[in-house]
Amino acid sequence: MVHLRIVVPTDTAGAALELLRGSDSVVNVIHLPGVASKPDGDVVFCDVAREDASVVIDDLRELEIPRRGSIALENVEAEISDAADRAEEAARGLASDAVVWEDVEARTSEHTELSFSFVAFMVLAMLIAAVGIMLDQPILIVGAMVVGPEFGPLAAVSVAIVELRGALAKRSLVALGIGFPAGIVATLLVTLALRETGLAPEGFSTDDHPLTEFVSNPDFFSFFVAYVAGTAGILSLTSAKSGALIGVLISVTTIPAAANIGVAAAYGDWSQCGGAAGQLGINLVTIVAAGVATLYLQRRYYLRRRVKHLSDLARTDAGLPLGHSRRAGSATFEAPEMTGRPGRPKQGSDRPGRS
Repeated sequence: MVHLRIVVPTDTAGAALELLRGSDSVVNVIHLPGVASKPDGDVVFCDVAREDASVVIDDLRELEIPRRGSIALENVEAEISDAADRAEEAARGLASDAVVWEDVEARTSEHTELSFSFVAFMVLAMLIAAVGIMLDQPILIVGAMVVGPEFGPLAAVSVAIVELRGALAKRSLVALGIGFPAGIVATLLVTLALRETGLAPEGFSTDDHPLTEFVSNPDFFSFFVAYVAGTAGILSLTSAKSGALIGVLISVTTIPAAANIGVAAAYGDWSQCGGAAGQLGINLVTIVAAGVATLYLQRRYYLRRRVKHLSDLARTDAGLPLGHSRRAGSATFEAPEMTGRPGRPKQGSDRPGRS
């Protein structure tokens, strides 16, 4: 279940309550009149089956509640209630496979900001990977993969492409475009310093580290693993099974490949540098491509669900149109048809909305 806390203007509270009470997948509706301030209004609590969470939130958005109030959501780990069980049965599908798009958008947005901590983690992860390459220690490579924060912006790029969100794509690409070069330059400088001070491993050769040389030798399996890992990462991000994400981080070689660029450059081995750059490019492009493909399929499934919901008679009790969304920017938005007088919408339109 997903718990919603809704701050709604008093003049819209009635419509919101009709909407929530009329939905079979919503339970535990609580109305507290006039208790909210900044913004002023009523507070409504409810629990909604995870499968229908985004559908219900889209209805609330049509009432312009986010513009005049707010909607907060949190996942309910356990709820002991026969009513909640009936609500989950009324919602089609499985909760473990359901995508709460608002949660996905919030989680990806959190990890796309170019911040000091993001750049610091990129640098630190590449330094760990650089030591792993010079010592030929795969365990350090694995550690660097876990520390690296790059999957968040990569997932956000996929979300931005599917949802056509230019601002999110820009923030993500800026973070990646600065984070990777900063880490590579730091790795280059630290490797040079280690060589100058004699602290670099004696006898290290960029051509002779068999246990970690895969980070600079791209092949078909580089593409295959990156695609599978990208798909698994997006599924972990969008589903309730987020525990799989740590395995995804260990599967992709973006951070080790970027670190190897700095190490190889410090040793003047431009062939290894080019191979590592190729490995990095394959991973970045393939992860985003896999993410886009996975999200596109999930989004199409959600839109079909949303279109079916638009014919729910509970929408009429809340003053919402049947068959299409009235919220501009929604994938199911349909502008009212114009009659003879400009500015007057055609009444009674119930044609199915476009997906």
